[in-house]
Amino acid sequence: MSEELAGRVVVTVDLDGVTDKAGLMDRVAHALALPDWFGRNWDALADSLGDETLWPAGAVERGMLVVVRGWQTYAQARPEEWKIAEEVFAGSAGDRPALDIALALGGSS
Repeated sequence: MSEELAGRVVVTVDLDGVTDKAGLMDRVAHALALPDWFGRNWDALADSLGDETLWPAGAVERGMLVVVRGWQTYAQARPEEWKIAEEVFAGSAGDRPALDIALALGGSS
């Protein structure tokens, strides 16, 4: 692991078995412990990833790495939605130097 990523708070979003946007939003909300009022739409996802007050303890100081696993089934089932998800992830990470989002190429287990 590079020094740049060492020490970051790591959050895993496991999308294994997810085939729709609602499932993706539920998994992200659970993994990031987002509040009940999280809107479960693309704008709300971008806002939540960019809102450091919603990040886990220590993530603002140390940075956060979000690892998205098991995303391939969703990407195949809903390619247009997945394209939007990728854009949201890339935009959120690009806007925040303390945030990195990685798509794991292996399975979820």
